[in-house]
Amino acid sequence: MIFTDIRRGRPFAKDPAVIRFRERYIMYYSIPPWEDGRAGDGYAIGIAESDDLDRWKIIGEILPEGAIEAKGLCAPDAVVLEGKVNLFYQTYGNGKNDAICHAVSDDGITFRRHPENPVFRPSGDWNAGRAIDADVVVADDRLYLFWATRDPAMKIQMPGVSSAALNSGFGKTAWKQLNTDGPILRPELPWEGDCIEAPAVCRHDGRWFMWYGGSYNATPQQIGCAVSDDGIRWKRIGSEPWLRCGRPGEWNQHESGHPYVFVDTDGATHLFYQGTGDKGKTWWLTRIAVEWRDGLPLPGK
Repeated sequence: MIFTDIRRGRPFAKDPAVIRFRERYIMYYSIPPWEDGRAGDGYAIGIAESDDLDRWKIIGEILPEGAIEAKGLCAPDAVVLEGKVNLFYQTYGNGKNDAICHAVSDDGITFRRHPENPVFRPSGDWNAGRAIDADVVVADDRLYLFWATRDPAMKIQMPGVSSAALNSGFGKTAWKQLNTDGPILRPELPWEGDCIEAPAVCRHDGRWFMWYGGSYNATPQQIGCAVSDDGIRWKRIGSEPWLRCGRPGEWNQHESGHPYVFVDTDGATHLFYQGTGDKGKTWWLTRIAVEWRDGLPLPGK
């Protein structure tokens, strides 16, 4: 699978998220602004469908709506709850003020925004109050929201986690921030640079696994992996990238990043991620299988 979206003049698809909904797969991803001077232009979310996870057909997009999305929306994640698609995404282009929003759809294409948007931003003097890169996981009758923020100087990117009851409606007061004193993981390894972002989380055999993008876009960003017993305290499964960027001349030579983990109904685990071979001029999406061995994940084909 190699996928991109050329509707806005150049190959560009980032930040993938995949669900299974009504006997088909739906992928949500970020698409760029037109940059032609039109009113209301900004980052948006593309929508594609597939019946095999390999061949994708573009079926729609979610455009900026209202003042809080005026500069754009992107980095989506989705979960199906009670037959409806719940989309979590970030505002774009507002610096410290970017935050997580929520919308709901009956068909996976047309969404109703939450009236309290944005519904989540972190607290604590260790961060800037910014929240991006939403990723949601259902566990123990709660929805766990993983996100990335920055330090008060807006230099270091790092992840956190909050949770809300499944019947809460996911408004502003529904969320409890579970890491109050600092991030759940901070960049420490040389290849991670100043950034751990795009947490992508699943549960396997009672443990939590988180893939993440280490280092900022195209510097290069590569994918790491960490494990946890409670979703709050994390330990890397190795000191090297779980998945590296490509070799010189390959389509992803400058990044394999912004992962998303999808567990299908048959239990198969897939990792979707973005790549660029021209330092971010164009962006492409792909996926690989995740193989489990002795309780730990390994890159498959």
